[in-house]
Amino acid sequence: MTEKRLNDLEIRFSFQDDFVSQLNEVVTRQGLIIERLEREILDLKRSANSDGSLASSRSLSDDKPPHY
Repeated sequence: MTEKRLNDLEIRFSFQDDFVSQLNEVVTRQGLIIERLEREILDLKRSANSDGSLASSRSLSDDKPPHY
């Protein structure tokens, strides 16, 4: 293998290595965001269930529309 080809391969590898590191950071950040959003959804579901238990006993047909 010639010296130039070896040098070109080393340069390509270093760029690919940097790119993989950047992708890893993005994926890690997205994973943390997904975990936070999942926790927020669970909290909202719990909140809706605790508030909804009182509201579920009422029927929507019992409520008057706002224009009455």
